Amino acid sequence: MVNVLDIRRRIRSVRNTQQITKAMKMVSAAKLRRAQEAVFNARPYASQILTVLKSLTTRSQGKLHPLLEQRKEVKIQVMVITTDKGLCGAFNTNILKKTEEFIDNNQEKSVSLFCVGRKGRDSFLKRKTPIKQQMVSLFHRVEYSHALQITEKLISQFVSQEVDAIYLIYNEFKSVIQQRIVVERLLPIPKLEPSSHESLIDYIYEQPAEKILATLMPKHLGVQVYRALLESSAAEHGARMTAMDSATNNAVDMIESLTLTMNRARQAGITNEIIEVVSGAAALK
Repeated sequence: MVNVLDIRRRIRSVRNTQQITKAMKMVSAAKLRRAQEAVFNARPYASQILTVLKSLTTRSQGKLHPLLEQRKEVKIQVMVITTDKGLCGAFNTNILKKTEEFIDNNQEKSVSLFCVGRKGRDSFLKRKTPIKQQMVSLFHRVEYSHALQITEKLISQFVSQEVDAIYLIYNEFKSVIQQRIVVERLLPIPKLEPSSHESLIDYIYEQPAEKILATLMPKHLGVQVYRALLESSAAEHGARMTAMDSATNNAVDMIESLTLTMNRARQAGITNEIIEVVSGAAALK
C-alpha cells in the first residue's frame, strides 16, 4: 500500500522546487530585457564595420595590415562561447556538439580552443583538443573591457603566426524560445564575392590606409567579440527562462498527479477501515 506521508513529503518537495524554478524564470526574464536591448544596439555598428572591412579586403591589392593577411589554414583556434552556469536546457550541449563537429571536419589541421565560459572549459578539459586560452565568470555582467582583453590575446596570436585563422562559435539570439548556433571566421576577414558587373576599384584614403586600418582593425575585432558575448548572454537568459518555465509547468503536473495518487491511497485506506468495522460488527452478532 502507498504511504500517504511519503507522498505528502514528495508534494512538499516538488512545491519547493516549483518556487525556485518560478523565481529563476522571473530573474532571467528581467535580465533578458536588458541583454536584448544591448544586443539590438550593438548589431548595426558591428554589421556595418564588418561590411566595410570585407569590401576593403576585397578591393585592396597590397598588404595593408597584418590582420588582413590571408594565410593557408594550418593552425586554427576556435573561440567557443558557453555559459558559466547550467539550468538552461540544451544551450551548452548544442554548442559543444557543434564544436566537436567543427573539430572532426578539420582533423588534418592543428585545432586549439579558446574557451569563454566555465561549461565549455570543463567539458573540453576531459577531451583531447588542447585549450590554449580560457576566460570564465564573464556573464554576470558583460562589459566591453572583457571583449578588449580577449581581442588583445587573439591579435597577439594571429600576428605572431601562432595561429593562421580564428573562428567564433556561439549562440545567436533570435527570440526567447529560439537560438541559432553561429560558426564564423573572425580572422582573417573573409573577402566578399563581387558580382560580375562590379568593378573592384580601391578607395581613396584621406589618410594613409595603413594608419586608418591600424585604428580600425582592433576596434572591429573588439566590437565583433563584444557583440558575440552579448548575443550569447541574451540567448542564455532566453534559454534559461524557457527551461525554468517548462520546469515550473512540469512541477504543476507532477503535483496534480501526486495529489491524485494520495487521494486514492487515502480513499483506499478509509475503505479498508470501513470494511474492518463492518466485518467486526458482523462477527459480534
